[in-house]
Amino acid sequence: MSDEIKQVSLAASTSNPAALGLAGFALTTFVLSMINAGLWSGNGLSVVAALAFFYGGLAQLLAGQQEYKTGNTFGATAFSTYGAFWLSVAFFVFMNLLGLFKGVSPGLGYLLIGFTVFNTYMMIASFKTNTATMLVFVFLEIAFLLLDFGAFGSATANILGGYFGIITALLAWYASAAIVINSTFKKTVLPL
Repeated sequence: MSDEIKQVSLAASTSNPAALGLAGFALTTFVLSMINAGLWSGNGLSVVAALAFFYGGLAQLLAGQQEYKTGNTFGATAFSTYGAFWLSVAFFVFMNLLGLFKGVSPGLGYLLIGFTVFNTYMMIASFKTNTATMLVFVFLEIAFLLLDFGAFGSATANILGGYFGIITALLAWYASAAIVINSTFKKTVLPL
């Protein structure tokens, strides 16, 4: 069997890992964004840390590794990188909760700037995917830019970044739902 036929056969028999990756990204982003927007306080960071480790982190990382098998460089890079991003956030939050890191350090701001750079070229690449994916990356770009300013002291930018993060999460949930529903019904119910 030629390599091309093997790839087509593998892609046809493999479920779409993007549904899991988008769902993990959506829920974790939603919870953190609720905190950033000032809509949730209290034990929210503990919930974010748990979600960032397991759902946003490990589940997305697994989805990214499955995207490699389908030959989807964009999906593999996006989910693997954002899985690692959420694992980094989980580590930061746990260390902060343990009192080893105090508050938001400039280091977190630089981490966000680094991911803004990554998201910028992924956003450009997303223009060749589908509308739902493109909108996720466009709104995530806006959220990151605002959160960059928020990490360096602008409370207003941080709050606005939270609201744009909520929109990003809703868009990611929509894209995940479209993949699951369309796959289950074997027809386009929700357009991507």
